[in-house]
Formats: sequence, C-alpha cells, structure tokens
Amino acid sequence: MSLKVRRKEKETPPSLIRRFSRRVRQSGILLQARKSRFRARPKSHQMKRRAALRREELKKEYERLEKMGKTK
Repeated sequence: MSLKVRRKEKETPPSLIRRFSRRVRQSGILLQARKSRFRARPKSHQMKRRAALRREELKKEYERLEKMGKTK
C-alpha cells in the first residue's frame, strides 16, 4: 500500500509533514506494520497439550485445597 503526498504551492514543510502524518494515521499503515512485526507464532500441538494438562492439574489442586479450606 503506497501513500503519496505532494507539496502544495506555498505550503510550509511543517504543514506538509503534518498532512503526511495525518494521512498515514488514517490509512492504518502503521497498525498493519506493528501487527506483522510483533505477530505471535502459533503454539505447536505439543505445547497446547502441555498447557491444557497443566491447567487441569492446577484446577484439581485448587479444588482439593478448597475442600480442605486452605484457599481464600
């Protein structure tokens, strides 16, 4: 996605920069760039499985502690 901003006649450099910045913000180019830069890699099947097993273990441990009256 390209963005072109041409200098108008008798336009000062700061106003040109302001107009360019506004156009970039409105186009959403920066948001797309940031999303692609900090994109999280998808978890592998093994990692998902380990996380699910850990959640189940913690849930059982919490229920056990709750029955004993040791949780807040």
